[in-house]
Amino acid sequence: MRDLSSPFCLRQKLHYINGYVYLLLSLILLLKLETFFIVTKLIVLHDYICLKLILMQSLSQFLFEKGYTKVKLKLAKTNHFEIKATINGIKGLFILDTGASSSCVGFEAVKTFKLDAEESAIKAAGAGALDMETQVSKKNRIKIGAWDKKNVILILFNLTHVNTALINHNSKPVDGIIGADILKKAKAVIDYEKKYLYLKK
Repeated sequence: MRDLSSPFCLRQKLHYINGYVYLLLSLILLLKLETFFIVTKLIVLHDYICLKLILMQSLSQFLFEKGYTKVKLKLAKTNHFEIKATINGIKGLFILDTGASSSCVGFEAVKTFKLDAEESAIKAAGAGALDMETQVSKKNRIKIGAWDKKNVILILFNLTHVNTALINHNSKPVDGIIGADILKKAKAVIDYEKKYLYLKK
């Protein structure tokens, strides 16, 4: 089956639209009905349709050509995106949070994800909690879909307040947060409308 969003099909559509528009303009000229206003509106409409068709060359196709992979996101009732990821070979559920400077997991993740944790001077804050004690774990391997990265640093802190807020909104508790550090490394692009995260391999 032909991909209707392919550049070839888009060029065909633009060709047909150009033909119809210019045919209509010719008829208007023959019938002596054209005015500057009518012609201008038709040209604007033509340009708008052409632009829409160009944009129909999907974001995913454009990013795939740039070496990206895509991962499906799920919108939680808190309006956060949930995402599945693997840490050190163990699957988990995470919140995607562009406002979190570091990717984090709960203290219980030491056993769950086989982390080597050490004390940290960093104080965590978020969701109404301040000055929370943290630990840090280095040299972790994270996979999000087909995106795979080694030597990822994770911050450990008490996730109770985060999961309490999620549960109170009838959402699932999570294992951690995928933050801006990972998104930056992956040159991430978020398609909010179609609920996809694009990461560059």
